[in-house]
Amino acid sequence: MKISVPNKRDFFAGLLFIFFGLLAVLVARNYPTGSTIRMGPGYFPTLLGGLLALLGLIIAGRLLWASGEKVGPLALRPLVFVLGATLAFALMVRSLGLVLATLALVVISSLGGWEFRLREVTILAFVLTGVAVALFVYSLGLPLSVWPQ
Repeated sequence: MKISVPNKRDFFAGLLFIFFGLLAVLVARNYPTGSTIRMGPGYFPTLLGGLLALLGLIIAGRLLWASGEKVGPLALRPLVFVLGATLAFALMVRSLGLVLATLALVVISSLGGWEFRLREVTILAFVLTGVAVALFVYSLGLPLSVWPQ
């Protein structure tokens, strides 16, 4: 079956909505739901997850019957670099501190794009690092080390 959609982004966004909606419903199964009057801790995640999955079905489903360009292959390069950058950040933030981990996150994830401009990446890395430190360490008071210990 070949899927022909006018907007590939909408189709894949619908699939992501379905995935995260079903994941929320699956996780919320472990909590008591309660009733509409006396809601339990699993009521709201189940309701939201179901609505998100339904919205994803509507978005992806209506595009299956629309005419347009064929859906191309999945771009692996951005997927690998962005997921790898996230994993690297998670592994480095405790040992190297928030500053170096955020710099690494921005640089590694920018390699997933098709255009790499050193000046833009450098500016973005320093701005995002400053925002992350100001927001998470100083504003919210999270117990994160800023520099390696």
